[in-house]
Amino acid sequence: MIHSLFIINSSGDVFMEKHWKSVIPRSICDYFFDAQRKASGNEDIPPVITTPHHYLISVLRNNLFFVAVCMTEVPPLFVIEFLHRVVDTFEDYFGECTESIIKEHYVVVYELLDEMLDNGFPLATESNILKELIKPPNILRTIANTVTGKSNVSATLPTGQLSNVPWRRSGVRYTNNEAYFDVTEEVDAIIDKSGATVAAEIQGYIDCCVKLSGMPDLTLTFINPRLFDDVSFHPCVRLKRWESERVLSFIPPDGNCRLLSYHIGSQSVVAIPIYIRHNISFRDVGGGRLDITVGPKQTMGRVVEGVVLEVPMPKCVLNCNLTVTQGKYTFEPVTKVLRWDLGRIEPTKLPNIRGNISVQSGPPVTESNPTINVQFTITQLALSGLKVNRLDIYGEKYKPFKGVKYITKAGRFQIRT
Repeated sequence: MIHSLFIINSSGDVFMEKHWKSVIPRSICDYFFDAQRKASGNEDIPPVITTPHHYLISVLRNNLFFVAVCMTEVPPLFVIEFLHRVVDTFEDYFGECTESIIKEHYVVVYELLDEMLDNGFPLATESNILKELIKPPNILRTIANTVTGKSNVSATLPTGQLSNVPWRRSGVRYTNNEAYFDVTEEVDAIIDKSGATVAAEIQGYIDCCVKLSGMPDLTLTFINPRLFDDVSFHPCVRLKRWESERVLSFIPPDGNCRLLSYHIGSQSVVAIPIYIRHNISFRDVGGGRLDITVGPKQTMGRVVEGVVLEVPMPKCVLNCNLTVTQGKYTFEPVTKVLRWDLGRIEPTKLPNIRGNISVQSGPPVTESNPTINVQFTITQLALSGLKVNRLDIYGEKYKPFKGVKYITKAGRFQIRT
């Protein structure tokens, strides 16, 4: 399956490699660097690169490339999902996954990779099982291991590894039994110059933090489960029950996990929560003008927060002299990116940015008008209308505390000007 893993930073340096079978030289990454040079941006690099004797399958997370090397033909999505699980595990263990963090915890990283993959095939990928095998690093444990010469690897096999519920350890006990669910939806949209929606879809996921004693059996029901177009489940979910009743029935892992991911696409009408009135023009003499106003649209009374607009300007733009009614703006003269951080939108007073754009003298501006990239967050709202109906617990006698939180965020949200 997977022979080797290379981790490459934004500078193009291979700062870590792991081999499960025979050692593959770093020169194999030259094919990846060739593809990187041909691509217009990091996100345009092909996820699967074919070489004469290998396949390179990569993902980009936190400005790091995780490149898996396979010598036989494998399902690419299987490898991509595993690479994402590796990054998620690092974030769970260390809080974040960056080059400096990985270098600081080299020993634990190699121990994790040894347990997650056995002879090239995935073995233990559940976080709570891995934490029984390899203790998360902390200051006291690091000092003790340095003095005694011991490692973080446990001498006993995880209790859940040999059961028919391998994602949950046995004998779990909590003083306060709690179950929290976060419904997060990311809106991907393209809005044309007139404000009409060219394309819009929602990528959603439900994350849970379950701290329940014993071996609880949960059922989660929705008011409108038919909204789901395409669903991907955690292994704990009973698929037949979902297909027949549209009910999530599962024995949850202990701690945090992503219960399911879903997609709501072209079959449903996706509401756009904000609108942007814009006027960006470039003139050959005297520079150009910019005028942008942002307002809420279909937010069901919720406040739009964390709004950020990024406008990648043409190369001929030298500077921007603008006035904002809310927030602050910056213009990066090297990357030519105008960033307006305006915070939350008050419906009574719409934020506006306007002013002059300095353009270098020379031939007329031939580049097309830039696109506006938008970021925003709306709390306690699932834009699709998805709602959790109830959560029931079976197999245990206690009554847990339950909570559901809804968040809508911007994914790839672009306005064409």
